[in-house]
Amino acid sequence: MKNAFGFLFSISLLLIACNNKPQGGKAEAAAEPYQMQQTIYYNGDIITMEGDEPKYAEAVVVREGKIIFVGSKEEALEQFEGKAKKHNLNGDTMMPGFIEPHLHPSIAATVLPNEIIAPYDWVLPNETKKGVSGHENYIGRITESIDNNATEEAIFFIWGYHQLWHGELNREILNKIAGNKPVGIIHRSFHEIFVNDAAIKMMGIKEEEFKDNPQVDWEKGHFFEGGWMALVPKIGHLFFSKDKYLNGLEQMTQLILKNGITTIAEPGFPSSNFDLEYNYLKLEMDKNPPYDIYLIPNGTQLYGMKGNNNENAKQYAETLADSFNTKNITFLPKQIKLFSDGAIYSQLMQMKEDYTDGHHGEWMTPLNLLKEQIALYWNDDYKLHIHANGDLGIQMVVDNVEELQDQHPRENHQLTLHHMGYFTDEMAKQIAELGIEASVNPYYLWALADKYSEIGLGKDRGENLVRIKSLVSRGVPVSFHSDFAMAPVEPLTLAWTAINRVTSEDSKFSQDQRLSVFEGLQGITIDAARTLSLEDRIGSIKEGKQADFVILGKNPFKVNPMEIKDIEVIGVVHKGQFHINKASNLK
Repeated sequence: MKNAFGFLFSISLLLIACNNKPQGGKAEAAAEPYQMQQTIYYNGDIITMEGDEPKYAEAVVVREGKIIFVGSKEEALEQFEGKAKKHNLNGDTMMPGFIEPHLHPSIAATVLPNEIIAPYDWVLPNETKKGVSGHENYIGRITESIDNNATEEAIFFIWGYHQLWHGELNREILNKIAGNKPVGIIHRSFHEIFVNDAAIKMMGIKEEEFKDNPQVDWEKGHFFEGGWMALVPKIGHLFFSKDKYLNGLEQMTQLILKNGITTIAEPGFPSSNFDLEYNYLKLEMDKNPPYDIYLIPNGTQLYGMKGNNNENAKQYAETLADSFNTKNITFLPKQIKLFSDGAIYSQLMQMKEDYTDGHHGEWMTPLNLLKEQIALYWNDDYKLHIHANGDLGIQMVVDNVEELQDQHPRENHQLTLHHMGYFTDEMAKQIAELGIEASVNPYYLWALADKYSEIGLGKDRGENLVRIKSLVSRGVPVSFHSDFAMAPVEPLTLAWTAINRVTSEDSKFSQDQRLSVFEGLQGITIDAARTLSLEDRIGSIKEGKQADFVILGKNPFKVNPMEIKDIEVIGVVHKGQFHINKASNLK
């Protein structure tokens, strides 16, 4: 019996040692199992992102998911030698984990497992979906995909259509292509959909349900902005095929790790169906992926869920944290998401001056309702996140803030405008004076500036999309986001675009709006944390903060700025645990 116990004890020690074995060949194992709670990171460029310029540390020590030391290697070894395992960076670069402050898991779960046919290539975890331009080419691609993949039993969704690249689309065209197969073509903006007769029949919707909605063209099978928002709750069950949806969330997790992200947030939860979106998201997060997710309630959806009553929506929002928070899903308290004008990808953002082709933008929320919502949450000291794209859409929010500051003054309110496709330098000055902050999508410039300069906006407005320097130079905190799938889930690509301002056609537009490398990296680290009011917890490498890091193959400050988006992500450290990026070149 004694020998048996000794054998089992030896096996237990062996298992403990194996479980604490360093991953990826990067760390050096310490001698005693109990010492594994502490780790020293050293022998690489450690960029803290603290302060107003690049600052380096020689060593960082982590204990049980928290940073307990930032300083010199000599002092770290003096204090912790023999008391911690070592993670030798071997010359790699370590930064705070990247933060994605505006990403929609529900969109990822819908787009990633379905068909993607868009103007540009889309890189997925295991393949690249090639982009397509031209009407005939687009019709050919969707026809081929529908023939090979669509059935009469379920709606076949294709995401990525854009009229400026792909030409006209309508119900009649889809009827000819798909016949009795139900098909939905989701716009690149995810704010619109075109459906054929078979899809309408499967959805079980009737024309009279939408007769008073000006953002529905029944004849064309076209639902956009408010029409799309009215349609989604009626057909949400068709999007939520469990196996496919969960596959989409799994692919999202792979992209998050691949691109060095340790925190994501969804401003605007839910998109359509609270219970289904939350329960499926929780299934993915129960796998303990190496990131945390923060949710900001969707004031507009809650308004509809609670009898078209804003006060009821606010009261319900205040119950969410107690009811639904887990160890890695957190509803941010006293924060709310609202919506101003339409999508930039649809050219439906509201502009002060007309579009060059004579069309007009759209409001996502009727202005009287939006004004009521902003005032309700402002007066209760909420942090507001407001979707606003065009200069008129942004100005409307700014004017509301100015009025509310006179009526109910607030300091450090941190109201944050999201997206901000086009605005002027004079507007940036007003935004700064009112203490408004920004979370922008720099990718708009790369994807849209060339085409929009020719069609819709004209040269001056098209070449000056997302003029971030006008904000940063006035001290406005600015974060970057993908609003997935409005941009790839690639923080380094977002920073690269803001730093270089180079477009998809290699145009170098509005170079006076370029950011420094440090300013660009702030947008995906400490300023992204500030957008979520989490700057005291994450976003920089500082004692007391959560031990979330990204490990890069090169230092962004030591490469040509044009190479930043191509820097290899070796892995992440999330709450002190190293996770190797299996897609990296590290062997």
